[in-house]
Amino acid sequence: QVQLVESGGGSVQAGGSLRLSCEASGLIFSIDYFHYMGWYRQAPGHQRELVASITSGGRTDYADSVKGRFTISRDNAENTVILQMDSLKPEDTAVYYCNAKRLGVSALDSWGQGTQVTVSL
Repeated sequence: QVQLVESGGGSVQAGGSLRLSCEASGLIFSIDYFHYMGWYRQAPGHQRELVASITSGGRTDYADSVKGRFTISRDNAENTVILQMDSLKPEDTAVYYCNAKRLGVSALDSWGQGTQVTVSL
């Protein structure tokens, strides 16, 4: 059993910044156990979408809408994945979910409970 716990959501004015953290715990020794870790978001009336991801090798990928504003990183010592969000816009308002995937024979697809991010004008 793997648990992902998000923190750092909240309310901010447009142009502001927030830092989301996702700590992994359970039957793993390190987040290197996962091939991919990422952040998704879901706004009311919209499908869940990928915001940013990072591989165990450190390769990152971003949605076009957040490129240049969001940065995803890993802290292996703390088993944590961080999403630094700068220059926030009202359209970034959503529930943000942490995800961890392991491929292959011991495949795993785990989700956190979500954290609300609200950006106002």
